[in-house]
Amino acid sequence: MRYIELNPVRANMVVQPSEYRWSSYACNAAGKVDTLIKPHPVYSGLDAETGAKQRIYCDLFRTHLDDNQVHAIREALNQQLVLGRDDFKDKIEVMSKRQTRLKPLDRHRVEEDEACYYI
Repeated sequence: MRYIELNPVRANMVVQPSEYRWSSYACNAAGKVDTLIKPHPVYSGLDAETGAKQRIYCDLFRTHLDDNQVHAIREALNQQLVLGRDDFKDKIEVMSKRQTRLKPLDRHRVEEDEACYYI
């Protein structure tokens, strides 16, 4: 949620996430009513009481994501991989029967007259 809500801030479109018209931040942090926005289950699970939920959400934004976190999120998205701890990735691999990490680059090199490629 922090990554998405802070994208307009990182892009220098706004100073605060609440200033971005298309953000759900104003709903989640301040309780602004918007019929287009349905609370995310993770947001709903922050607390049973609405005011407490909003305070917790605001607290998440007291610090921005550091460059390493943003890079890790973007790399996982761009390569369609799982982001998280190794034990989480292991569980997802078993459940989905899909790769969750980049494979090592120790692939066999094949050279031909007109091209070179890796298998």
